[in-house]
Amino acid sequence: MQDIVLLGNPNTGKTTLFNTLTKSSQHTGNWHGVTVDSKNKTFKFNDQKFNIVDLPGVYSLTALSFEEQVSLDYLFNNQDKLVINIVDINNIYRNLYLTMELIQLGVPMILVINQTKKIQKSLYNINTKKLEKKLNIKVLKINAENIKEVNNLKQEIYNFYNQKNINQKYVNNSQSLINKGNENIAKINNKYFYYLQKTINLIKNNQNKLKININFLANKCLEGDTKIIRKLQLNNSQLNQLKTYQNDMPLEEIISYKFAQIDELFNHCKIAKTSKVYGKSKLDKFVLNKYLSLPIFCGVLLLIFYFTFFSVGSFLSEKLSYFVENVFGEWLLGLVKSCTNSVIIYDFFSTAIIGGLGSVFSFLPQVVILFLCLGLLEDSGYLSRVAFSLDDIFSKVGLSGKSVYTLLMGFGCSTSACLTARTMEDKNSKIKTAILAPYMSCSAKLPIYVVIGSAFFGASNVFVIFALYMLGVVVALLLSVFFDKTFLKSKEQSFVLEFPPYRLTKPKRLLKLAWDNIKLFLIRIGSILVSVNIIIWVLSSFSFDFKFVLESGGQSMLQTLGHILTPIFAPLGFGTWGATSALLAGLIAKEIIVSSIAMFNGISPSSNMQEQISRSLTNPANVVFFTPASAISYMVFCLLYSPCFATISVLSREIGKKWTFISCLVQLVVAYLISLILYTSINLILNKGILTFLLLFLFIALLTYSLALLLKKKKSKCAGCKRS
Repeated sequence: MQDIVLLGNPNTGKTTLFNTLTKSSQHTGNWHGVTVDSKNKTFKFNDQKFNIVDLPGVYSLTALSFEEQVSLDYLFNNQDKLVINIVDINNIYRNLYLTMELIQLGVPMILVINQTKKIQKSLYNINTKKLEKKLNIKVLKINAENIKEVNNLKQEIYNFYNQKNINQKYVNNSQSLINKGNENIAKINNKYFYYLQKTINLIKNNQNKLKININFLANKCLEGDTKIIRKLQLNNSQLNQLKTYQNDMPLEEIISYKFAQIDELFNHCKIAKTSKVYGKSKLDKFVLNKYLSLPIFCGVLLLIFYFTFFSVGSFLSEKLSYFVENVFGEWLLGLVKSCTNSVIIYDFFSTAIIGGLGSVFSFLPQVVILFLCLGLLEDSGYLSRVAFSLDDIFSKVGLSGKSVYTLLMGFGCSTSACLTARTMEDKNSKIKTAILAPYMSCSAKLPIYVVIGSAFFGASNVFVIFALYMLGVVVALLLSVFFDKTFLKSKEQSFVLEFPPYRLTKPKRLLKLAWDNIKLFLIRIGSILVSVNIIIWVLSSFSFDFKFVLESGGQSMLQTLGHILTPIFAPLGFGTWGATSALLAGLIAKEIIVSSIAMFNGISPSSNMQEQISRSLTNPANVVFFTPASAISYMVFCLLYSPCFATISVLSREIGKKWTFISCLVQLVVAYLISLILYTSINLILNKGILTFLLLFLFIALLTYSLALLLKKKKSKCAGCKRS
């Protein structure tokens, strides 16, 4: 089986081509971290198997981030593999920079120009035959989504590995273009090759330490690639001499020379260029406006929340809830009754299985709709503009635009969001971004907000949910400032992002996105949630001497444990064993909080189970009940306290056990303090009046300001001591 390497700039259609070649369904998007590690899969052509490796997108062969280093490490260790270099027809001028570097590296290569179905919409018209002759490599123009056109690429791959003369031609292409220039660039051309040769002579005795083309190594040394220079293990004399060459041949001139070579390619191949700019739109006057961008984004989120939780989402949830509880539930309970008269078994199926599943399963439409809306925003090209707009704000709090994607992914799932933080090239930024991701309100918390918020705020709950999402963002940004000013100072980071044109998502992509989320939800319910519901039912139905409490009376195991912890949460307004126990269960999966409340309050399966759970929360006679103040406090605590075990496991793997422990501890403290402040403030307003609240708020503000001045003064004194 032969290996093939798929490489290109981000947003060139690389993963789309991988999916078409291998009939896969990897996620595509124009973000850092979409592909954070190499992925490989086999495909068959003419009875021969090929293994294609999809590497993270790179802009050049100098790594500036984690995912780029993953690509380069694999490429340098597998230089004999065929490289499929994909470029986008609308960004080909910039994409060819990577192609030129691959040619200099001397790897066997096929250049694939990815174009849309309608060529007239493209900004360039390519003469592939002339380009192929000039570069001395095979050049194909295809649509990465078209199976028939991708089969042409498969044929070329097959030819490469089965016709030795073609193989040899592709391998010996490293000098086919780089030694050529024209009159316009003759001076810089001569200067470049003069210093390139000097650098070759300087490092030639060190080349054996790296099995890489000497021309490529010399070029990277001139460019100041610290990783390559470090691997060559140059002595001090060599390093000083190299520094002289770098000063005489600055990086700007090297880049200018390479783009001059690309200009020569354009002229030779008669590539027509329009006056349009790829991705530019009149909408950007509003979307990227420094005053309007943030309000527009908030408005879009508010619209999504209304659509998800009240309009279509609410309607679909009711229908699904009716099916689970009245159709499936009645059938299952009828079957149980016909098999046994045991009260324990009947209660197990009624409460743990149907009740637990029904209370969570009914939220599936809302979760899917939320993911579909986020998918629409991403595919439309809007989210990349949001990242660009927020980069300036994020840079002020010690983050960058790269962090935007991680935090936005946190709205879906904190576990997968934490994984994308590894794309940060700065270690402190990576740790900080991973720590902050769980503060975003993940989809698993939606049932909590809907059930509890509906009980006290009715139709206005959409604004409460929006406020909770915004609170998570604000708390994350404030903590980022704190970390950046103390022990996680970030370095300046590069942030390069594609601006694709605005476009509509294809129905096929939406259906696939919906199915993927339904599948994940069902797997999660079928494994974790059912298991945890059973455990909670056992703990809440039996005492420590294993007597069934519905028959024998007394306290259940969970009730006993809950009573021990309730004094801790009493100041927050939810000092009942049921509310406390639900929080403990929520550490396994946040959806369990709602099903736990349903069990504790004895909610039986029905067509309007959500409404029944909500109504039960207003009755002080029930195990779990709230007031408006304690409801807000509880939802805020659920938003901010420690994430689920799956996220904790990923954090431990990505940033280490020490920072994971600190992260969970900080989340618990922050959740407790903010819930306490909100609960106390709301009660002050309701019971003592707004004036008392304002006076207390003013006192706390003055105290905080005084402490800040004191710390600043102390820091200035310490700095003065160091200078002296």
